[in-house]
Order: sequence, then C-alpha cells, then structure tokens
Amino acid sequence: MSANQFSQLAGKFISFEGLDFCGKSTQVRLLAQRLEKLNVTFQVVREPGGTKISEAIRQILLEPVNGEMHPRAEILLFEAARAQLVHEKLLPWLQGGGFLIADRFFDSTTAYQGYGRNLDIAFVRQLNQFATSHLVPARTFLLDIPAEESERRRRQAGQAGDRMESGDLELYRRIREGFLALAAQEPERFVILNGLLPIDQLHHQIWAEVSRLWGLPAR
Repeated sequence: MSANQFSQLAGKFISFEGLDFCGKSTQVRLLAQRLEKLNVTFQVVREPGGTKISEAIRQILLEPVNGEMHPRAEILLFEAARAQLVHEKLLPWLQGGGFLIADRFFDSTTAYQGYGRNLDIAFVRQLNQFATSHLVPARTFLLDIPAEESERRRRQAGQAGDRMESGDLELYRRIREGFLALAAQEPERFVILNGLLPIDQLHHQIWAEVSRLWGLPAR
C-alpha cells in the first residue's frame, strides 16, 4: 500500500483519548447515535479489545489480581492486543470504505505507559508504530480533565477501579501531562476539549469537527 493510499484510509479514522472517567465513551456513544441517524457506515472499537485475542489480553491487563504486573510486561500486552485489532479488523474495515471510531488507541499507551509508568518515550513510539503498521488517526479528540476530577467521578460512580485505575494521583497527573504534551506536538491531529463542559456542548464541538472532516451535514 502506498503512503497516499494509507493516508486516505486514515482520513476515515478518528480516536478519543483522556483520563479514566473523562467522558470519552459517552461522547463516542453520542457520535455513533448521530451517525446512525445519517445512515453512515461506521464501526466503533475500544482498546484494549475488539477481537477474541485482544479481549483475552484485556482481561489479563485489567484484572486487579494481576497487581504485580511489570510495566514492561504491561506495555507489551497492550501492543499485542493492538496489533491483533489493527490487522484483523481495523485495516480491513478501512480498506472496505467504512468510517472508524476508536475509544482509545496508541496515544493512551504513550501517555499511560510512557509518561505515567516512566518508560522510554522513544521506544514506546517505536512499539506503537510496529503494532499499528504506522496507522494514525486523522483526528484525536482529547477530553481533558484534572486528575482530581477523574478520581472524583470514579468515586461518584461508586465503581471499584480495575488494575489500570488503581494508581495514585501523581500517576494520573503524569498521564494527563503526557496527553497534553502529545497534543502540543501534533496540533494538526489533536483536538483538545474541556472535559468539564456539559455533555451536549462537548458533543456539538465534536460533531462540528467530525462533520467537516468526513463531509457530513453540519446539522
């Protein structure tokens, strides 16, 4: 596949990123509902997961009893799940002409494992590129909230955190700083959104960008 063909495929691909409980999954759901009303052919995937193999790896990654997992083992499991998803589902779907929405993609690994777990950022990028065959979303919506707000929302929801949600505030502050650093490095790809805004307002901001990118009705 030529670089131009690959770029055309990526133009139909967007991702959502942010701290846990930032509201990205809610925005993905609202966007999907709007696309359904327009009879747009699209698919939503989540990471880690999306294939039989990737879902099995997800269970290992999120299970609280695996608290002894080393950061190097953790990142390799994430990349394994991602590689399977990209090559089994994402690339064939994009080649078939459909639009694609990812609830997390490789930026989460750079932020969580690179910045959060203090792994070498340059090596993390290499792993991401290897796992994805250099597939990059055309737009990445970053729903930005403070680490303290992420923790407050988790407590308010009354949910026990999984293994990936069990870190302290300092970890999540580093992860947030990582996301913001990535957005500053690629301003043409990232759209930073204030995750503290009302849900409907965020949806309207997201739709304005998605409709422009994908040539869909603005209203």
